[in-house]
Amino acid sequence: MPDITLDVREIPKPQRHPKIFAIFDDLDVGEALILVNDHDPRHLHDEFETDRAGGYSWEYLVREKRDYRIRIGKATATTPPRKLGNTAELTNAAVDAADVAWKLQSADRHLDSNLIRLAGDGEIAEHAGGEVDVLVHVVAGSGTLGTEADDIPVAAGDLLWLPRRSQRAFRAGPEGLSYLTVHTHREPTLTIDPIVPRAARP
Repeated sequence: MPDITLDVREIPKPQRHPKIFAIFDDLDVGEALILVNDHDPRHLHDEFETDRAGGYSWEYLVREKRDYRIRIGKATATTPPRKLGNTAELTNAAVDAADVAWKLQSADRHLDSNLIRLAGDGEIAEHAGGEVDVLVHVVAGSGTLGTEADDIPVAAGDLLWLPRRSQRAFRAGPEGLSYLTVHTHREPTLTIDPIVPRAARP
């Protein structure tokens, strides 16, 4: 099949990337899209690297003012597996409070995942979880998982299950606590609803 040519210069910018990816995803392996654009689409290339790394080729055919032509080839039927990072390296850096050291970035994903780091003796206050079950893997440090029933000591290597809507709190030990969360992707982003302290409840 000959390459498909798509000239996006007259397409409104918010519609360009979705249209490009829709056409690309419908290609068979070995087929390609010739993209015609008025500038170097570096942000589009970044999106391909985030969402489809290893599954495409990117070849500049023309690089002129208001006339860029790139051949984007379909290299694999689906996006191949790849390495995303290293938790040992991500948890080595110092942390002053609580932060998200890493998160799954791909827009075309069915999972959400975050690497959370707590400084020594830091905490994430008691709150109710959302409408998804969450798997937690403690990757460094130690601390306590507070639940409605009791407190559970946790340490590196532990796997934790947080049922949807369950109450939970994380408290780090003196050396800090780092853990990876995994759950199904949700729109909008998962939020934390604070729990009223027991002493303050009516």
